[in-house]
Amino acid sequence: MGLFKADLYRSFAIGFAIGTAALLGVMGIQSGKSFSAQVIPAAQAAPALPDQTR
Repeated sequence: MGLFKADLYRSFAIGFAIGTAALLGVMGIQSGKSFSAQVIPAAQAAPALPDQTR
């Protein structure tokens, strides 16, 4: 007798697959950008601040 029944694992796998498909579908619909451009934002430099150590 296992800790969990096989139905729990099956339901988790089906839910994970449906959730992944829905997430990728929504991200694909939003714009024509590539997947990496949506996930990783463009780098921006911080504004230069005056030296306040003196």
